[in-house]
Amino acid sequence: MLSDSKPKRVVVAALAFAALITTPAARADDSRLLPDLRQAPVGCPGGFSGDPSTCRDWDVCMVLDASNPSGSCASFGPAQAVRLRFTSSEDNVGDGPLLIFGHRDDTEQPTMAVRQAFQTRGSDVLPDSFAAAQHATTNSMYYEPARSHQHWHLMDFERFQLRNPAGDVLVADRKNGFCLGDRYRTHDAGSLPGTPTGTTSPTAKLATFLRGNMCKHHEVDALDVVEGISVGSGDDYRLDVDFQWLDITAVPSGVYDVVNTVNDDRRLVEKDYGNNTSSIAVSIQWPSGAASAPSLITRPPKVSLIRSCPGQARCAAPPR
Repeated sequence: MLSDSKPKRVVVAALAFAALITTPAARADDSRLLPDLRQAPVGCPGGFSGDPSTCRDWDVCMVLDASNPSGSCASFGPAQAVRLRFTSSEDNVGDGPLLIFGHRDDTEQPTMAVRQAFQTRGSDVLPDSFAAAQHATTNSMYYEPARSHQHWHLMDFERFQLRNPAGDVLVADRKNGFCLGDRYRTHDAGSLPGTPTGTTSPTAKLATFLRGNMCKHHEVDALDVVEGISVGSGDDYRLDVDFQWLDITAVPSGVYDVVNTVNDDRRLVEKDYGNNTSSIAVSIQWPSGAASAPSLITRPPKVSLIRSCPGQARCAAPPR
C-alpha cells in the first residue's frame, strides 16, 4: 500500500505494463494458481516473522481536531478524540500473484470496475488487461484526492475492528481503500515455490512493476489501473497514514480484541481464507481508574498489549 507519507520509491518500470506480460490462450484444462493472503496482527511491520515481540508499530494518539483523518498527536488536552493507531500488513503466500485490474469506459464514471486475473498452472504467462482477467468481482476502485494519497484505491481490501471478548463490534474502521504493490519481502519468501526469480519471466516483470506501483498517482483521468501483490511479497500501511486507526474515545475501560481481516467478504479468490484474520488482545484503562473517558480529556487511556493471536479472530478471552 502506498501513500505520500511513505518514502518515495523510484519507479524503475518505465515501460507500459501491457508490454511486460502476454495474454494466455484459453485452454479447457487450465487451472488457476491462486494467491493466499496472510494477515499479520495489527502493529506488525512488513515481513512479520511470527514473533509478537516485533509488533510494536502501534500507539495511542490524542487529537485536537477529530475531523482530521491523520493529524498530529497532542501531548496534552483538551482533546476531541483518542485513537489507537497501528501499522497493518498482509503477505501473499499462495501459488500465484494477486493481480487486480481496474477499468472504466470514460472519465464520467467516478469509479472503476474490478477484475482479478490468475496465473495458469504450468506456465507463468499472465493476463495483460481488464478484458483478459478471468474473474469479475463486485469490488471497485476510486481516486482518493487527499494530499497524502492522490491515487486510485481498491475498496474493501482490509477491515479493522475493536471487539469485546464476546465478539461484539464496538468500533469499526473508516479506512477508504488501498493501493496495492510489493512493498516488502515476506520472511518465508525463499521457501514459497511461486516467489518470482530472475528478471525476464512475466511474473518477475510483474514484480518489478509492483515494487514501484503508485496506482496512477496524480492521474485522476486514468481509465485503467493495475494493482497486486506477488508471491513472497506483502503490502503494508504505516500507523501515521490517514484512517490507520480505531477511535477509542467512547470505549470504556476493559479488555478488547483489535481485529484486522484482509478480503473480509471474500470477493477476491484465494487458495485459503483461513489465515485472513489476526488479532491482539489489549487492556484499555482510563486515567485514575475511571470506567470511561472524562468529559474533558487531558490524558489518554493506558493501552497495554496482553497477547497476540496471529491467524485467530479471538484473542481477549483467556486460552482454554
